[in-house]
Amino acid sequence: MADQPGRTRYLTVLEVADVMRVSKMTVYRLLHAGELPAVRVGRSFRVPQDALDHYLATNVTVAEQPEDRGRLSS
Repeated sequence: MADQPGRTRYLTVLEVADVMRVSKMTVYRLLHAGELPAVRVGRSFRVPQDALDHYLATNVTVAEQPEDRGRLSS
């Protein structure tokens, strides 16, 4: 199926987990916590591609640099 302009693509939990490189359980936790919006289809969830893109773009965390660890603040 080719992507059509103006149509939202919906991803399965497994597809979201693959994109995020996390387990399916992590995706389910995000869904149940309301952090990642989804549509319920029967007993399954479908995540809009736009919602996943927005989540990934807005939930960026800057990791602590190794040289910063162990320093005492003056």
